[in-house]
Amino acid sequence: MLDRFLRACRREPVDVTPVWMMRQAGRYMSEYRALRAKHTLLEICKTPELAVEVTLQPLRLGMDAAILFADILLPLEPMGAPFEFAKGEGPIIHSPVRDRAAIEKLRVFEAEEGLGYVLQAIRLLRKELKVPLIGFAGAPFTIASYLIEGGKSNDYRISKCLMWSDPDAWNLLMSKIAEVVRRYLRAQVEAGAQAVQLFDSWIGALSPSDYEQYVMPHVAHILKDLETTGVPVIHFGTGTSALLELQRDAGGTVIGVDHRVRLAEAWKRIGHDRAIQGNLDPMLLLAPVDVAVRRAKQIVREAGGRPGHIFNLGHGIVPEVPVDTVKAVIDAVHETALPFEVA
Repeated sequence: MLDRFLRACRREPVDVTPVWMMRQAGRYMSEYRALRAKHTLLEICKTPELAVEVTLQPLRLGMDAAILFADILLPLEPMGAPFEFAKGEGPIIHSPVRDRAAIEKLRVFEAEEGLGYVLQAIRLLRKELKVPLIGFAGAPFTIASYLIEGGKSNDYRISKCLMWSDPDAWNLLMSKIAEVVRRYLRAQVEAGAQAVQLFDSWIGALSPSDYEQYVMPHVAHILKDLETTGVPVIHFGTGTSALLELQRDAGGTVIGVDHRVRLAEAWKRIGHDRAIQGNLDPMLLLAPVDVAVRRAKQIVREAGGRPGHIFNLGHGIVPEVPVDTVKAVIDAVHETALPFEVA
């Protein structure tokens, strides 16, 4: 059943639990490392044919969906905040945005103008793929944190201080990012993406009160609009145990949960009128294969046979993961029976 991922997103019965994994295309695969030996990450992202090649690589392992190979920070350059990936350090923004004057200079652009290469990769992929294609973008807080901090942060202190000390400037920044992301995801759908995911990778750094006041309206601006396209809209964050109900209210037809909360508990709190995605600890892919397989089967059983579960990790695959373990987990999920006689 080639559309089992989309059927699960719509909470329809499927033959087996669908599986895809965040960062399923990447450094744990030898074919990706061979390509990276010749090209930088940004070169791959900006060359549609290379992005297509990388997107297709992990599908031989049995994933039920492909996720476009790109990076959540790609919108920064056309907004006027160029960045680079420093070896061993991750993304570096050389001119962090930390006051209203810098925020006012940021551009809100049309996706075809600034990120046309991503949309071209989607068009090419739709000609190649036999499974659904997921498009994605970073959420406003996560993108803003990189912009403000100048890169990855452990505590987001500069971002939080701007948020608290100058809420008007903060809201201007978030509004600009949210509109860029909304246009970008809509353009991905128009180019052929059959589902989209909003990654709020660092949102767990915020309290529920701060999320509700300073972030949630901007996320809702994106997600409520995307829901009108008719494609599944996945709302994902990490460290969100305290935010699940607020995330649900912000929007998304599928809520992605990380591994810090039991799947059944998360689904009960979110409500069974939404599909749910998750939630194996990605570090379990480094465990002995039998341990990883056992825990994966446990998660499928926690879903209780209720339609609307997409198996995934609590965050992305790390580079050291053995490919054989990924394959074993996928096979185990597919082999775990789904009783749909749910009360």
